[in-house]
Amino acid sequence: MIVEITGLRAGYHGQMVLALDRFVMKAGEHTLVLGPSGSGKTTLLNIVSGIALPMSGEVRVDGTRLDQLNGGERDHFRGRHIGFVMQRLHLISALTVEANLQLAQKLAGVSVDGGRMRAILDTLGIGDKRRAWPHQLSQGEAQRVAIARAVVNRPALILADEPTAALDDGSCEAAIDLLFDQAGEYGATLLVATHDQRIKPRFAHVLELAR
Repeated sequence: MIVEITGLRAGYHGQMVLALDRFVMKAGEHTLVLGPSGSGKTTLLNIVSGIALPMSGEVRVDGTRLDQLNGGERDHFRGRHIGFVMQRLHLISALTVEANLQLAQKLAGVSVDGGRMRAILDTLGIGDKRRAWPHQLSQGEAQRVAIARAVVNRPALILADEPTAALDDGSCEAAIDLLFDQAGEYGATLLVATHDQRIKPRFAHVLELAR
């Protein structure tokens, strides 16, 4: 099992927003977390990634108890094992596309691999944007860069928060195809959180959260 959560209670400022008695994902699975705004979808991704800690419960990713690591240890673990495509893409505006990917490698403590970066960008159809600045990218191109940044270190687990919410039907399908393709390339586990009902049929495993 790559993700195993038991007895999870999570929230902010003492207000609980998410309760999961048990949640498990096996290696290579694709799981959709579906629910309206305020149902705890982003909170779950933040906890699985180690960005946030639960109020109570155990969180294991690839056998490691994230809730027992300190902040620096969680950051290092996330950089090496987890790729996160956030709802707000958070591309660094002062860096080119290539430099955004290089930074992801450096923060994870791995060697900068130019060949790996170029191969991913080519696969995603934006190889010609290597030296572009984020403000020069279309929304779709920026999303592809965010996916490239998330998978550049070959993570065992890929997380995506509302990756299709602002996209038309064709772009929605393309975005999910990209995530599936990148996860499938090296057997990564994929966890997508959204309120977008259009993509539900694409997933064999669905966790539905209520507000």
